[in-house]
Amino acid sequence: MPDTIASLLAAARKALIAADVDGSALDARLLLQAASGRSHEDIVAFPEMVLEAAVTQKFLNDIKRRLSHEPVSRILGVREFYGRSFHVTPAVLDPRADTEALVELVLERHGNIARRIVDIGTGSGAIAITLLAERPAFEGVAVDVSAAALQVAKVNGLANGVSGRMSLHQGSWFSGLGGAFDIIVSNPPYIPHGEILGLEVDVKDHDPHLALDGGADGLFAYRAIAADAGQFLGNNGEIVVEIGAGQKSDVVSIFKAHGFVLVADRKDLGGHVRVLAFERAS
Repeated sequence: MPDTIASLLAAARKALIAADVDGSALDARLLLQAASGRSHEDIVAFPEMVLEAAVTQKFLNDIKRRLSHEPVSRILGVREFYGRSFHVTPAVLDPRADTEALVELVLERHGNIARRIVDIGTGSGAIAITLLAERPAFEGVAVDVSAAALQVAKVNGLANGVSGRMSLHQGSWFSGLGGAFDIIVSNPPYIPHGEILGLEVDVKDHDPHLALDGGADGLFAYRAIAADAGQFLGNNGEIVVEIGAGQKSDVVSIFKAHGFVLVADRKDLGGHVRVLAFERAS
């Protein structure tokens, strides 16, 4: 009996649930849409449609990858972030919805007037590109130590129409940068080294450890950023960083020691303080 859309989805959902894969129904549908090139509406309207053998095989291969806990975004090579599509590869951190809190805080605090921003550890470019797309008066620099990550950011900048206002810079933290910035943003690595192997398979086996490993206590990146940010922050400038759950007091202390004061914070979808904004202490 030929496989129909309904039977393929039912079998895939059952297998994903048995493997304790989160989002089984949604994941199965997204993978079938991608394999078949059909829309969500088509899949709902024509459940008894029999798909081509090549499409069925592609879908089954993708489900097999998901059963091994490879994220859907890695399988498809695309992640949605703040309503836009971003190309992702093994070279970059998979952008998460929690990071949208950083974007929202910056947008709330800065209207569409000329601002020079820098995104330290840009990865896919999701933060910098989203800010530039939402604020056409902004221009910025996307920094990463990884050449492969910067190539992904370049592709995403072009795809989202901001490449003319975004330059790319390969380097560690602020190394080699020039001039002053109105806004410094970063989603740096903040997982304590000893906790990485205990993370979910979707994360530890598929996100680059360079983008996860925050050193022995998870705070190495904040010390590096706070130590040098003052040299690159313009008058009335602001530093906005993402942090791990429970890290607020430690990160505030680090920035305070370098002459910065907390001016705003933002919680993530789970209710944890996820984003901190700092200015120079007066």
